[in-house]
Amino acid sequence: MMFDFETLPARDRYKLLVSTVVPRPIAWVVSQDLAGQVNAAPYSFFNAFGDDPAVIAIGCGPRAPGVPKDTLANIRATGQFVVCMVPEAQMHAMVVTATDFPEGTDEMEIAGLTKVASTRVAPPRIGESPVAMECETFQLVEAGRHTIVIGRVLAMHVRDDAVMNVEKSYIDTPKLELVGRMHGSGWYARTTDRVEVPRYTAEQWAAKQAAG
Repeated sequence: MMFDFETLPARDRYKLLVSTVVPRPIAWVVSQDLAGQVNAAPYSFFNAFGDDPAVIAIGCGPRAPGVPKDTLANIRATGQFVVCMVPEAQMHAMVVTATDFPEGTDEMEIAGLTKVASTRVAPPRIGESPVAMECETFQLVEAGRHTIVIGRVLAMHVRDDAVMNVEKSYIDTPKLELVGRMHGSGWYARTTDRVEVPRYTAEQWAAKQAAG
């Protein structure tokens, strides 16, 4: 079945994308406004896109037509935010922060999450998250109803027990027990079910083919 995106309404394009581009990492974004009011919300239109500079990107949709969500409004105002990764143990808290509470609500307080001071930016990080990236705005790209927030990572916090070697920046990724976004309104994936398939060098592939 071929779906022609030029003729489909946006809602159907959205359903096709989120049902097939899976699993997606979740950016649990903490931001704050100029008055210091903290906001936390999860976004699954998210990934890492470069290392020099180190940049991540988040797709932020509007709260209503022409009305940005608090996350985007805060980032536009301050240029700073923190991306926290979501461990399985905090999935329910993450879902709480996804609730469309009234403006000015402290989602972290409602979800029972701990605010921990950041080192390079004003918004705090989530203490229960095993990985937190302090970011500043690198670029904002308008893409229809979404704004793609490209952030430059200034600092990363990784839970101590998941750091295998500080000097070599080796991380015990499985120990983070992160989750990813799947399809529908409430499906997620664990990262504990893994398959290792080593990659070949060109020489190894040639040797493999020669060996039959």
